[in-house]
Amino acid sequence: MKISINGTFYDEQKAVVSVYDHGFLYGLGLFETFRTYEGQPFLLREHLKRLSDGCGELGMIYTLDLERVQRLVTELLQINQLSDAYIRYTLSAGVDVLGLPSGDYQQPTEIIYIKPLPLRDETIYSQGKPLQLLKLPRNTPEGLYRFKSFHYMNNILAKRELQKYEWAAGAEGLMLTDDGFVAEGIVSNLFFVKGAVCHTPSLDTGILPGITRAHVLRIAQANEIPTQDGLYTWEDLLAADEVFLVNSIQEIVPITTLYTPSGQKKIVSKGCAGPITRKLMKLYHVVYQK
Repeated sequence: MKISINGTFYDEQKAVVSVYDHGFLYGLGLFETFRTYEGQPFLLREHLKRLSDGCGELGMIYTLDLERVQRLVTELLQINQLSDAYIRYTLSAGVDVLGLPSGDYQQPTEIIYIKPLPLRDETIYSQGKPLQLLKLPRNTPEGLYRFKSFHYMNNILAKRELQKYEWAAGAEGLMLTDDGFVAEGIVSNLFFVKGAVCHTPSLDTGILPGITRAHVLRIAQANEIPTQDGLYTWEDLLAADEVFLVNSIQEIVPITTLYTPSGQKKIVSKGCAGPITRKLMKLYHVVYQK
């Protein structure tokens, strides 16, 4: 695969950054993950706006240029002979002295990674996948709200814990806050339906303000599906009529089995995607086909 660094294309084996890049030294960097449909990046404006806002908070000088990013993505698709792809758009702080910065980062390093989309398993979208409750709590954002940043240790440790649960093959892992409230998945935001109302954890829990999460909320509200965010517990999920996860690559994924760390199992929505989940999945596809 070829990737882009600061607008120049490199074979991935030859793509390098400086050991003095503060993304490497201090984990100071941000990224956005999205996919294309018919060659067009989906919700790109929203992704770049979130990244730009984060850069402002971290002192990384970045000018949002939607057309430039769209052009680079198009060129990467062509060079790599892909009609659609998984894209990771990354900004690392850039090269600076060894030591904590005293000013803004004037020249962040821009890297655009690309890879083929995973094969779509239609049985997951009809029969759902498991959700495994993890012991590891979601860490507290280091700033006022959570960035999609290079600081991914919490997620990596969560993934390692998930792999220990032999009964939860193919599951997503769910983290709670230190206070015991439902937070988010390792790579997803969470929703559940109770009494025809679509619920999702509040941003006050410290979760990532997901682009797909916000998009699904807009779709629901535009189609008269009541929504509510708040502080919820594992018991709320056990009592839910439907549960589903969202992210930019997998879109909307039904959850039909809930597991505790001790292996206790609860079937949700009779083991298949529920009616509101199915409706949102259909509406999601209508939106991106326009």
